[in-house]
Amino acid sequence: MERPVAILEKVVKLGLEISQIKDIDLLLEKILSEARALTNCDAGSIYIKESDGLKFSHAQNDTLQGQLPPGKKLPYSTFTIPVNNHSIAGYVSAQGTAVNIPDVDSMPAGSPYSFDRSYDDLTGYRTHSMLTVPLKNFRNDVIGVLQLINALDGDGRVVPFQAEGEIVDYFANNAANAIERAKITRELILRMNKMAKMRDPHETGPHVNRVASYAVVLYDAWAQRAGVPQQEIDKNRDVLRMAAMLHDVGKVAISDVILKKPGKLTPEEFDAMKQHTVFGAELFSDVYSQFDESAAMVALNHHERWDGRGYPGHVNPESGEPLPGFADESGRPRGKQGEEIPLLGRIVAIADVYDALSSRRSYKESWGESEVVSTIAEEAGKQFDPGLVELFLENLDSLQQIKKIYPDHGI
Repeated sequence: MERPVAILEKVVKLGLEISQIKDIDLLLEKILSEARALTNCDAGSIYIKESDGLKFSHAQNDTLQGQLPPGKKLPYSTFTIPVNNHSIAGYVSAQGTAVNIPDVDSMPAGSPYSFDRSYDDLTGYRTHSMLTVPLKNFRNDVIGVLQLINALDGDGRVVPFQAEGEIVDYFANNAANAIERAKITRELILRMNKMAKMRDPHETGPHVNRVASYAVVLYDAWAQRAGVPQQEIDKNRDVLRMAAMLHDVGKVAISDVILKKPGKLTPEEFDAMKQHTVFGAELFSDVYSQFDESAAMVALNHHERWDGRGYPGHVNPESGEPLPGFADESGRPRGKQGEEIPLLGRIVAIADVYDALSSRRSYKESWGESEVVSTIAEEAGKQFDPGLVELFLENLDSLQQIKKIYPDHGI
């Protein structure tokens, strides 16, 4: 058993680690996995307070995960519950106090809350012990709830949670403050996209969230196959997700006459539209962080093609002119080809097209899933990196789950 000082040192270190994560979705995943490691439990979930409810935002379950093929992620659905005394999470949020239940089947009669066994019935899982902790920010406001399930002893048997007390509270407070900072970052990114949406109504919040989530799934699969160290994977996932959300932000500089034209664009108009890649990269030309560098890279390269027929090609993002030695016979920039296209650009290219074809727009109906998948498969080695298409096909279940988490709200 670890000494209390060693546990406290671990919690302080974890607090520093989670404070470095900027993206809210990846942060929730990290908080939950570290809280589970800290308490040695089998499963858990996080609820984030939104308006008058608690949104079920992330879940992990080692038992159910172990029933899936290697590399596959556990599916879950988002939903919202009220902040009241009926559910355990709602009670903890309303009262602002932790609840430690040794066995949900043996709760005292007259308890103000009850345990909903519908998820257990659906999955075949069995919940016994449960520790539910409020996530309080520095103002002592409850901004969410951390729920940990089935503590395990050294032999893997389910036991009640020990009285971690101040250690768990300290971790939860650090987590809450990190979540608030990440929510601010997400809101700033979404506001930038709202500016683009004012110009282009297709650039919706669900669209950019889906594209970013698809991109992270593909990067994870690529990085695992390439043997990238986990610490580097975590850092790159965080940056990629935010950068992918801004892939089309350069459209703010494109004329409304072109963006909102109901019919097909003329060749001249399409050439002007292509410039959104350059304008997007130029927004991040003053590089202060890895995020600036990655956002510029994604914006500039997500319309390049593996066969070299994409755009904008080898250009100077500040001028839009061809780089020396990279102009074709007509004086236009030569398209980047194969691995000349940066990895993040190749990843977002697939993510963006997958979502565009799958989604209904004012000018088209959504394609069927099989038609979208076969189209992307056929474009391997032409429009898309064939290695990434292979990973795309292997991870379709994870991509389809993301659609359920970020649905369109009508167009």
